[in-house]
Amino acid sequence: MRRTVIIGDIHGCFDELAQLLDRVDLRPDDLLVGAGDLVDRGPAPGEVIRLFRERPNSIAVMGNHERKHVRGIFSYAQEITRLQLGDTYAEAVDWMRTLPYYVETADVRVVHAAMLSGIPLAEQKQEILCGTTSGEKELAAMFPDGWWADHYTDTKPVVFGHHVTGPDPLIRDRRIFGLDTGACHGGNLTALCLPGFTIHQVPARADHWSIVKREWQLPVLKTRPWLNYTWAELAQATSQYARNADAAVRAWLNRLDEWAADLRNLLPALVAEANRVAGRLTTDQMQQHPAAPVLFQARSGRLDQAGLARKCPTPRRTIDLANAFGHVAPELPD
Repeated sequence: MRRTVIIGDIHGCFDELAQLLDRVDLRPDDLLVGAGDLVDRGPAPGEVIRLFRERPNSIAVMGNHERKHVRGIFSYAQEITRLQLGDTYAEAVDWMRTLPYYVETADVRVVHAAMLSGIPLAEQKQEILCGTTSGEKELAAMFPDGWWADHYTDTKPVVFGHHVTGPDPLIRDRRIFGLDTGACHGGNLTALCLPGFTIHQVPARADHWSIVKREWQLPVLKTRPWLNYTWAELAQATSQYARNADAAVRAWLNRLDEWAADLRNLLPALVAEANRVAGRLTTDQMQQHPAAPVLFQARSGRLDQAGLARKCPTPRRTIDLANAFGHVAPELPD
């Protein structure tokens, strides 16, 4: 008999997923359904995506984490996943765009976060189905005295993830099944198998999100647009990130502060170079020079270090000016 095997939020925990599929003895003709949030927070989102893409009879619903990637809404977890996936990231996001917001069989409905009773799934708001911030706020306004699942009255069972229920799934009246048991936080990964509605679990091998956050902090920091920060933004960011950083991250941030200081220390030499160049070029030659505005200010006698600092509010602008005068600017630390 063909079964339907529904997995709660996997969040990149591929080893646990593989172990769980072994435990349920997944067969080729079984329908495998992911309840959304295949990615983010765990160590191996690429392997999870590959399994769902390549295994026949497999599908996943759109989770709020997939939707963030699709819409380019990035927080720390999404930045890490983008780096983890590397060159395959764009292709993975293209696949995420194809994910449905719900799966419905003769026996069950699967959504990522929530649904409203009495409304066909095709007419439900995507934001509610997948658990966006706006969807959560709308549900809270509808049900100020409880949770949406407390008000679910349809007879067909609904299976969902999104809200961590603790180490055990939430099961009510054999109609409500919450399967997010916090695998990425060191909890369990849970499966529901139909038609018997049996529960299967494996424990997480670690608190993956705590580990991943630490391991990827420095790679993520290196992707920040440091060249385009203002000096004040750069100083504030390095101070903020250093507070909860390990020794390696703090050391890199110190090098970043030193790099910024070295760039700003170029300003006196650039003022002197601007005055020198302005004194030897014709007006036509100055107009063709990449530092023309600075040169004309120098010729008028109005260029000083404070004025040049206003024209170089970011590392990039400072480096561009240094390059225009043939100065070698210090490189961003690697």
